Amino acid sequence: MTIKILIVSPGNLTISDLRTLYNETCTFNLADGWQKAVLKSAATVQKIIDEDRTVYGINTGFGRLAQEVIPKDQLEKLQTNLVMSHSTGTGPLLENNIVRLIIATKACSLARGFSGVRPIVIDSLLSLLEHEIYPTIPAKGSVGASGDLTPLAHMTAALMGVGMVQLNGEILPAAEALKSTGLEPLTLGPKEGLALLNGTQVSTALALAGLFEAEKLLVAATLAGSLSLDAAKGTDAPFDARIHEVRGQLGQIDMAAAYRSIIEGSEIRKSHEDCEKVQDPYCLRCQPQVMGACLDQLRNNGDILLREANSVSDNPLVFTDTDDVISGGNFHAEPVALAADNLALVIAEIGSMAERRVAMLIDTSISGLPAFLVKNPGVNSGFMIAHVTAAALASENKQQSHPASVDSIPTSANQEDHVSMATHGARRLLRMADNTAAIVAIELLAAAQGIEFRHPLKSSSTLETLFNVIREKVPAYDEDRFFAPDIDAIKSLVKSDDLRTRFNDHIPSIGI
Repeated sequence: MTIKILIVSPGNLTISDLRTLYNETCTFNLADGWQKAVLKSAATVQKIIDEDRTVYGINTGFGRLAQEVIPKDQLEKLQTNLVMSHSTGTGPLLENNIVRLIIATKACSLARGFSGVRPIVIDSLLSLLEHEIYPTIPAKGSVGASGDLTPLAHMTAALMGVGMVQLNGEILPAAEALKSTGLEPLTLGPKEGLALLNGTQVSTALALAGLFEAEKLLVAATLAGSLSLDAAKGTDAPFDARIHEVRGQLGQIDMAAAYRSIIEGSEIRKSHEDCEKVQDPYCLRCQPQVMGACLDQLRNNGDILLREANSVSDNPLVFTDTDDVISGGNFHAEPVALAADNLALVIAEIGSMAERRVAMLIDTSISGLPAFLVKNPGVNSGFMIAHVTAAALASENKQQSHPASVDSIPTSANQEDHVSMATHGARRLLRMADNTAAIVAIELLAAAQGIEFRHPLKSSSTLETLFNVIREKVPAYDEDRFFAPDIDAIKSLVKSDDLRTRFNDHIPSIGI
């Protein structure tokens, strides 16, 4: 297997780079030349120490203890204690692909030269990726300001040889993993613990994961909705370009073009051009409007997350041109929190509309198909309870999509009195995406079953290809059978990149 190589300049990660880090193990490194800015930044920190200047984060306590000045001989212990005291995470461990994104974006952020760390800190992060050493990071414990302190503390502890890591599929002590790969534990210098712990890399990585899963859902649901349209003998008239041009919503225009492309040439569509049906239900007719709005959100929030992945989000920041170290609030993850909330809405809406199309297909009075999409209904229940599953998942996503960013709880004795809640707001996206993947899988199965009843008429060439992909994995539903494995098989298809690869020419990208 060919391992992809990513070499990036700090501040220039692309969505493609981030998607690769999420989807596959790859070789990751920084382009030559980043050390110069980092060395200047570290020299500024050392100059402050040498001149006995008191600067927050370098020789003071943290948070509410910022007024406490720390003696020079205690600065290394200050940073070590910071990491140890902040390693308070709980809950399930983050998956390795999320950890890979966290480490890569943290390395890129520090390498921009505004954080006051030595090059060895960044080299240590890159070494973890090189040797595929993944710190075990508990998922819970961050409120999204002052950065993702707790999860990043667990990452940093692993650099120091403390805590546990995953190596070659085995969880073992960090010190043991470092030794087995020839790496030395990192000893932190002034400000370095704080630079590693401050930052939005965890919430951003989780939100990016939600973005990438939502992209797959958009592709699968667009194809499923098109197949449902043909199965129900719906009309493509609502996809006419003129309708969408006069509204002017760009995502809607692009999605209408996608539906026209996918359905073009369908014999089923041609067979009922002169039927008496006046209008289709909204779940068919308004697909460009709903999915187009979702596409706009993916594009807008993808752009926000790309900027955040390339950002410097620790505190304080070092500006070497003036030797200033300025305390601010870039660690506040509000941009990520709002993006995650919007992505939650997208994922919920994609699933909600797909569930409505399943309900439409099994209702013979609307779809004109046999009740519950099965021959001999009564003896057979067909898709009756598959729809119940879709409804349950759609409802669960509605509960999960309540905005996280509107909540805040003061921490650090009210010093940090407004927080973003970005981390758990982003973490829920993967759960929601998994729910929606199952809903869309059920729709694909239902729509394919509907197409069975339209034979010998054929759908469009694109939809016939989709139908065959489904039938390669799951046979037609002739009578009731143990159905869960069928749903799981198509859910795996939805969650893979296979549909995007096969039908890339028909689905608009988020274009970042």
